[in-house]
Amino acid sequence: MNHSILRDTLEAIGEILAPELDRITVERAVVGVFFTGVKLSNGIAGACATPIETVRETFCCASAVAGGRSPGNLSGCPAFALAGEALGPNGLGRGLGIAALNALADACWRRRPYPEAELRIGVDALDAAAIRPADKVVVVGAFVPFLRALKQRRQPFLVLEQNPATLKADEMPFFRPAEEARTLIPEADVVLITGSTLVNDTLEDLLALAKPGARVTVVGPTVGLLPDAFLRCGADILGSVRITEPDAFLDVLAEGGGAPDFLGRSAQKVVLVRRSVTPAIAA
Repeated sequence: MNHSILRDTLEAIGEILAPELDRITVERAVVGVFFTGVKLSNGIAGACATPIETVRETFCCASAVAGGRSPGNLSGCPAFALAGEALGPNGLGRGLGIAALNALADACWRRRPYPEAELRIGVDALDAAAIRPADKVVVVGAFVPFLRALKQRRQPFLVLEQNPATLKADEMPFFRPAEEARTLIPEADVVLITGSTLVNDTLEDLLALAKPGARVTVVGPTVGLLPDAFLRCGADILGSVRITEPDAFLDVLAEGGGAPDFLGRSAQKVVLVRRSVTPAIAA
């Protein structure tokens, strides 16, 4: 498994938060239908797409969710220890680990903004991608908001997806099997990748396929606000969320809610843009 982005992010967290890391614990964790969320004792929360296929596979025996801890026993555990589960096998523990890692990543940004990236609050990642009509656009993963917006703009695109059942009938003409990534991504001017690829261990390989000069966006609540490793691996824009009301956010997840239920309420859209591409993007 290629965990380089997650591993490097964990190492950066350890360095940036070293003076206080041992004192940060998990206050609350929720595994929702669509997203998993973790709130830390410092009041900061993070999220990750729930690995729902793994939930189905382990339904009969999911007695331990992370590091051998049984459900109901995550509160009070060290946040950095839970974040380490991001490097474990796919499962509920991995989703919780990435959510904890993302909460710590937000704490890192607040302490030490990354000089090569600009944080923009309330900006949509698709707008930040500054797609031009003539651009060849490839979307990796059926990220519904992007597909809807691209169709409304009448922007030609192709979508690589492992499960075509996730696409609507009017999206099928744009569908290409995920196996065609090695052919299609190197030809794209704009590559839009769902952050869920962090969970299924394909993100690093996908980033490596983009041609020099392509504008590459990784998007979704699974994407953290510590951009160092993402930018080193070739991403130019990170589209994520900053959780503004952690308890309300977790309440939504606990009740089966998704992005439409928390965006603009308990979380806000944010983008991190590599400064070298900022001049090409309208503020």
